[in-house]
Amino acid sequence: MPLVSSKFEPSIIFRNAHFATIYSAKLRPSPKLMQQRERLQLPDGDFMDIDWSFSEKNSRKVAIMLHGLEGNAQRTYMKGQAKILNQNGWDVAAVNFRGCSGETNLSYQSYNAGKTDDLEAVINSILIKDKYGEIALVGFSLGGNLLLKYLGERESFPKEIKKAVAISTPLSLKGSLESLNEFSNWVYRNSFLINLRKKYKTKMKDFPEKMTASDYKKITSLLEFDNVYTAPAHGFKDAFDYYEKNSSLQFLPKIKIPVLVLNAENDSFLSSECYPTDLASKMKNLFLETPKYGGHVGFHQTNKLYYSEKRTMQFLNE
Repeated sequence: MPLVSSKFEPSIIFRNAHFATIYSAKLRPSPKLMQQRERLQLPDGDFMDIDWSFSEKNSRKVAIMLHGLEGNAQRTYMKGQAKILNQNGWDVAAVNFRGCSGETNLSYQSYNAGKTDDLEAVINSILIKDKYGEIALVGFSLGGNLLLKYLGERESFPKEIKKAVAISTPLSLKGSLESLNEFSNWVYRNSFLINLRKKYKTKMKDFPEKMTASDYKKITSLLEFDNVYTAPAHGFKDAFDYYEKNSSLQFLPKIKIPVLVLNAENDSFLSSECYPTDLASKMKNLFLETPKYGGHVGFHQTNKLYYSEKRTMQFLNE
């Protein structure tokens, strides 16, 4: 233990991984949620935007939510999770990573799967408010990897952080890249690549000495994007150096608080390394739940409430 026996059984159509993934990302009606934006000035002069939503009652608990690759705080999965948290007495700080809030960020850097200094800046900004006695971290996909790395790479972190949940998380970044490169994942792969190329092209205007048209033409895959931009912008030798140093699997044994990792067995984004059953069976703080179905962030039960949203709430309240 703690290997969690999953009770998730979706309707027949949602047992298809690709249908569950695409429906949840593109077709699920967006939950109605009142949000209030706060701009956080970062130590290097850049910024991130945080979209807050609040419990009806004055709360001493806040969940910091982290989106996936090329996501934002307005994504349906973020708003759905925030809504149920608000309904159960939690305030929510939904983070938009650098360059993901609809406005190009100011620095050459942007975000990546292991940039935990930005998460630390968010946490510190919330602690300064002196309002919350309990903090939870909730991350999806890339955001899940980020929070697990944050928790495992530090000797200590604020005592207010009590629990965390990582959903559809690529614990091995290289393994997940290889999974995304499979033919059946061409829709997702191309969607990510189109967005990333567009951002690179926009950023070229601000950093012509570092970002060139010839390099832009090299970006024909996710691997090449990480080689051309992610790695050099964030201090890594190349894409594989970035993947190796930031994959959260290596940090799991050092995590000191209870964390739930919810990864569906049929998630086509994930490799076999993303289901560390042996490790979880030996750890007291790593709760690993691997339902047979769910796709990638596609744990549909009803449009109003997803299984992942309910499980997150249950875990945080246990």
